[in-house]
Amino acid sequence: MAKTKSKAAYMISAVAEQYEIHPQTLRLYEREGLLTPSRSDGNTRLYTDEDLERLEVILKLTRDLGVNLAGVEIILNMREKMEAMQQQIEGFISNLNHELSMRATTTPKEEDLSLMPVIQLGSLARAAESKKPLESKRKSFRS
Repeated sequence: MAKTKSKAAYMISAVAEQYEIHPQTLRLYEREGLLTPSRSDGNTRLYTDEDLERLEVILKLTRDLGVNLAGVEIILNMREKMEAMQQQIEGFISNLNHELSMRATTTPKEEDLSLMPVIQLGSLARAAESKKPLESKRKSFRS
């Protein structure tokens, strides 16, 4: 039988005592959307380790740096966006490394040596030649 991993959860009174804040402050943070503790079957707030890490950031911003709650909300939102961007960058780098390793195992053609597709000059000349008759027809029609 597989053992399920359970998360530790702390009640509001234990969290308030540990961080030396009033339980109403934790409720305020929840009302403001800064913290979102889970709830037990009896509707008791339960704080996970991730909630406590977020609370520590909130307390550092408010206590040590004097940031108000509106500023805390903005900072937390920016941190989340930065983490999402970091994940996107890591995915891009992973895809780029994969593409480069794939190109290293095959014999490259001259046009495959660049990371961006290159338009061949011959194809540009052919495209220009194909447009000339249309432009001359337009000029003769306007005259």
